[in-house]
Amino acid sequence: MQSHAPGLAEQAKTWKFLELWVDPVLFPPKILMLVGDQDGTCRIFNPASDYKLIVTHSNYQAAQEWLLEDEYERVKGLLLAEEVL
Repeated sequence: MQSHAPGLAEQAKTWKFLELWVDPVLFPPKILMLVGDQDGTCRIFNPASDYKLIVTHSNYQAAQEWLLEDEYERVKGLLLAEEVL
């Protein structure tokens, strides 16, 4: 599969996991992508801005706290409008 973001295809070889996080207060919701690397480093990208790197954290807990501070929620399947309202 070809990546739409320059450089991400090469970085994908070191990825361990990927999570989507959403700010459900905004409409349409703002989505960020948390990528955890094999070495424990976590990076947060903005898919709406050509996968621009937003911030890098040394571990998952720090990345999660950064997202939670801005009231992002981890996507766990469907986010229904009725749950947001």
